[in-house]
Amino acid sequence: MQALITIAVAYLLGSIPFGYLIVRAAAGADVRESGSGGTGATNVSRRAGKLAGVLTLVLDALKGAAAIATARWLLGSSPFGVQPVFYDSWVVAMAAVAVIVGHCFPVWLKFRGGKGVATGVGVFLMLAPLAVPGAGLVFVIIVWLTRYISLGSIVATALLPAIIFATHLLLAPVPSFQPVLTAAVVGGSLIIFMHRANIRRLLSGTETKFK
Repeated sequence: MQALITIAVAYLLGSIPFGYLIVRAAAGADVRESGSGGTGATNVSRRAGKLAGVLTLVLDALKGAAAIATARWLLGSSPFGVQPVFYDSWVVAMAAVAVIVGHCFPVWLKFRGGKGVATGVGVFLMLAPLAVPGAGLVFVIIVWLTRYISLGSIVATALLPAIIFATHLLLAPVPSFQPVLTAAVVGGSLIIFMHRANIRRLLSGTETKFK
């Protein structure tokens, strides 16, 4: 029961639609009716300006981090510590996936949300902080070379499990390595799935470039 509560709380945290609320407050509009139709930072910036986009990015990342901290606290350990029990580590990993699911399919917006990138960043800043800068560097390089934010997000997400693995072997052991790696694979697969329309546009040459 405790595990189910922990996962449900993570999902509900992920479901908080910051991008939708920010655009509704700033522009009186539904962000899902413009651009990519998502509630993430990129689409928010197109509808309500770069400041709104940055605020959405930060808040979406914070809810990912908050979901991990809350899961740890509900399971009886320090919110910013390491799960001492193997079973609890897997519950935290499931909560990591659940908060991304919540962002992508928020119950408050009839399950139409964002793509989960910023929320995933917050999650893995808590679970594998040394790996996030590596994924961030991949993102920056891809966007700098191609001007496609979506492509940078997809490639960085796809490489995150490999970066976590390399970090674990070469830099420092990743606590709860197997659950964290599993969360990266499952959560990353969902994030890439949410970019399927972007992938189609990239292949057809119609994807919007970052200016």
